[in-house]
Amino acid sequence: MSNLLKVSPSPHIHGNETTRKLMTGVIIALMPALFASVFYFGYGAVIVTVTSVVSCVLFEYLTCRFILHRPATISDGSALVTGLLLAFNVPSNLPVYIIIIGAFVSVVIAKMTFGGLGNNPFNPALVGRVFLLISFPVQMTTWPLAKGFATGYTDAVTGATPLAILKEGLRNGEPVSGLISQIPTPAQMFMGNMGGSLGEVAAVALIIGLIYMLVRKIITWHVPVSVIGSIAIFTAILWLADPEKYADPLFHLLAGGVLLGAIFMATDYVTSPMNPKAMIIYGCGIGIITVIIRVWGAYPEGVSFAILIMNAFVPLMNTYIKPKRFGEVIKNG
Repeated sequence: MSNLLKVSPSPHIHGNETTRKLMTGVIIALMPALFASVFYFGYGAVIVTVTSVVSCVLFEYLTCRFILHRPATISDGSALVTGLLLAFNVPSNLPVYIIIIGAFVSVVIAKMTFGGLGNNPFNPALVGRVFLLISFPVQMTTWPLAKGFATGYTDAVTGATPLAILKEGLRNGEPVSGLISQIPTPAQMFMGNMGGSLGEVAAVALIIGLIYMLVRKIITWHVPVSVIGSIAIFTAILWLADPEKYADPLFHLLAGGVLLGAIFMATDYVTSPMNPKAMIIYGCGIGIITVIIRVWGAYPEGVSFAILIMNAFVPLMNTYIKPKRFGEVIKNG
């Protein structure tokens, strides 16, 4: 009787990784971008990040303790990651009360309403970001320019992002070549010398985080490469067709939140597909929708909307896009 086999539900393969270890890895990968944002935006970046993280952790604790009446889940690190990502998606001069509202929407509405980590269909930080963008459009589109650590919370000089400059110029009938002087060079955008959200201004810092997560096998290459690749190919086709009307692929990859979204938002375990084939389709969908919104939509940026739209298709992908079952018979003809 002691040799009887026990049958249990999946998963049947277990490893040493835990939610806490994975979240810690993501937090470490976010550190270069956090340091870059503090360097460029000064104390404003510190205030926004601390407010966002503390609010997200507090809201998750209060929801577990007094609404769901279950042990608090803040020790798994997911609330801290949500707080960091929310901070990375807003300007460094955003008023504290707006950050707290965004944290409430991200954690209480987008995450805990569905049952907490593992059950939310949409990326919580992006839900909070889009809610704030719609509710507080002026504050969410007032971008401090990168000036260095001495920059204060309220005395920062504001200006348009490269995407906003391009969008407005093309709307007024100016050619891309005439807007070049107003837009940071690729080298400046790569290093972070431009206006924008906290986490999107330093491509080099985000790439360091990507390399770390790939080496640690926290994520796979499928989603970030398919997002970045689809954007590069789509924008290259448009640019080759009319370089005076459409910006080149390098601009689209370095400006705005493409790298932040592709590396840290689209790869969210809960809201992204489970198998490689679906991941590639998911990533390409994000890239295509991003370019469509940027080029023909009302907003200069479309990454957040694209990821949330594709989040909605993930359950369908997990159901119908699956690898062949072991032992499955392939019919010929």
